[in-house]
Amino acid sequence: MKQRIFGNYEIFIIAILTITQFTIILDFMVLSPLGAILMPELKITPAQFGMVVSAYAFSAGASGLLAAGFADRFDRKKMMLVFYTGFIIGTLLCGLAPDYYTLLGARIFTGIFGGVIGSISFAIVTDLFRMEVRGRVMGFLQMAFAGSQVLGLPIGLYFAKEWGWHSPFIMIVIVSVIVAAAMMIYMKPVNAHLKLKSKVNAFNHLAGTLTHNDYVTAFLATTLLATGGFMLMPFASAFSVNNLGLTIDDLPVLYMVTGIFSMATGPFIGKLTDSVGKYRIFVYGTILSIMVVLVYCNLGITPLWGVMIVSVVMFAGVASRMISSQALLSGVPEQKDRGAFMSINASVQQISGGIATIVAGLIIVQQPSGRLDRYDLLGFVVSGLMLITIIMMYRLHSLVKAKMLKADAHAVRV
Repeated sequence: MKQRIFGNYEIFIIAILTITQFTIILDFMVLSPLGAILMPELKITPAQFGMVVSAYAFSAGASGLLAAGFADRFDRKKMMLVFYTGFIIGTLLCGLAPDYYTLLGARIFTGIFGGVIGSISFAIVTDLFRMEVRGRVMGFLQMAFAGSQVLGLPIGLYFAKEWGWHSPFIMIVIVSVIVAAAMMIYMKPVNAHLKLKSKVNAFNHLAGTLTHNDYVTAFLATTLLATGGFMLMPFASAFSVNNLGLTIDDLPVLYMVTGIFSMATGPFIGKLTDSVGKYRIFVYGTILSIMVVLVYCNLGITPLWGVMIVSVVMFAGVASRMISSQALLSGVPEQKDRGAFMSINASVQQISGGIATIVAGLIIVQQPSGRLDRYDLLGFVVSGLMLITIIMMYRLHSLVKAKMLKADAHAVRV
């Protein structure tokens, strides 16, 4: 009889963390497609709407840095519940916001709490799952991103059209309250790291984590990983409509098909990551991504089915990079530093993404017809950054491999 890889409790943890990630990502993503409804209703400019979107990212990045010094001083379950409760309150405030400034403040508040939850989730994964199966776990967590495309965005837009732009946020609050209740009742404390708690104060812990040579390499790798993705994603819909010849009505179909394939391939890629090797899958995913990005960014008028094929293959490459890199990065920090490391890493990701979007906007030029010029140049820049990450991730791969060999040798001596 084949032995199960995960027990019932481990399956529950994977499920609850995946659904938690789903609510966080959906809360962030649902705002962008609501722009067409929000701007006329609140009588705001595109620049003001951009502030609402970016306010979350920058407040999330700042809160991650502030929380890093304290992240390893508390039970991770309690940390998760505190920040998730704050996220729920912030999302509720978004759903009740009567005007632009209230909504802007609510997004900042939501980002302060929501931006830390991802890092706590990854710290829990690192604490509860051994390195040999983390690829599988990350594969399931990656489904949250695809699920927000397949289920969240269409449902959110439907709610907005039927009951107004506030309703998607209320929907997220209802789901999140159920998730928080399940977490509170069934999740066990995650506090093994407290046995290693040092007497170093929070500020020194933060400073030590920020300046640790191995961690700095990981943060630089995360910067490049985030930069590549955020350079293309914000402009994908405009590029699809203005350069590839798709219609606005084609976009939901494109997102749904891409999301379904991403959900289906996530666990499979996670399994490959554990069996074939995390760094090897990262290299394969990067090479595939570069090839498809260079094709995609140089496309002209293309039928919907053609864009679907390219998008599905491109997201398979991106998912391979994300799942394998997250699994590999989870092996970098020492147990006593995991919370701080994950918090800083999440902040780096958020801030890098915001900067990358600005840089991409400086590269791209939009013609009066709506066509985006120099998108091919953007593709070359992204591909170059991807190549550099192969080198940086190799260094991290060597570091993690050496740590595991050292741990095995110590276990044999014991």
